[in-house]
Amino acid sequence: MRAGIPQSRAIAGPDIPPPVPAAGAVPIIVTATMGTADQRRFDALRAAHFPSDRNHLTAHITLFHQLPPSCRDELTRLIRAIAGDTPPPAAMLREVYSLGGGVAYRIESADLLAIRERIADRFFGALSAQDRGTPRLHITVQNKVAPGQARALLAELSDAFRPGPLPIAGLAAHDYRGGPWEPVFAANFRGRRA
Repeated sequence: MRAGIPQSRAIAGPDIPPPVPAAGAVPIIVTATMGTADQRRFDALRAAHFPSDRNHLTAHITLFHQLPPSCRDELTRLIRAIAGDTPPPAAMLREVYSLGGGVAYRIESADLLAIRERIADRFFGALSAQDRGTPRLHITVQNKVAPGQARALLAELSDAFRPGPLPIAGLAAHDYRGGPWEPVFAANFRGRRA
């Protein structure tokens, strides 16, 4: 402690080193998980179209980009509770759209956004600016490519696309380690529809 300020809030200077995060303390990413068939389909699209040197992840639907590691225990309990009392949320694949240097599938799901809001309410004070806003739910299948390459894939995927349901199986948390994500836990929705 420095002059009554907890070390985590102390200002680092020439004599005072910055606070050191606990070993392994990394941000937590929260995603919604898809059904097995859709997971395989979108993983195959990523494998075919995402630059291989940057494709460290399976296909995913990000709900939170950066929850602090201090939330881990409470987040685990909350997600398990939500999964236990919530039926699988209805979701629809609505369109294929451009990311400029890539392509994604837009997802529409008021149910999934409501679940996300339950989590956001619990951790509001810990949310990053990015995570305070309402996300545009999507699955990225290509990113960080030349615009012309992205336009060609957008045209190809758009021609074959038909809107339809997207089964959402559960929620998962991952440790962000710079490239690959390390799975922390996952829970499938088990609630029953009224």
